[in-house]
Amino acid sequence: MHYVYILKNERGKKYVGCTDNLKDRLTRHNRGEVSSTAKFTPWHIAHYSAFPDKKNAYAYELYLKSGSGRSFVERHLL
Repeated sequence: MHYVYILKNERGKKYVGCTDNLKDRLTRHNRGEVSSTAKFTPWHIAHYSAFPDKKNAYAYELYLKSGSGRSFVERHLL
């Protein structure tokens, strides 16, 4: 399975990503091993969606990072 996830921190910052190992990826974010999120730890998973194939997962991630996707996240997922 491939997962598209939304992380949120205590200050309200959000991050959208994609992985095939959700638990390990969250651990790496919180250890500061991901440069784009390292300064804003700790993170928690606010939402995730599972996909059987990588292609659809990455397409959904790209959508969530778009303008209309960010609006969708705010209205329906968080």
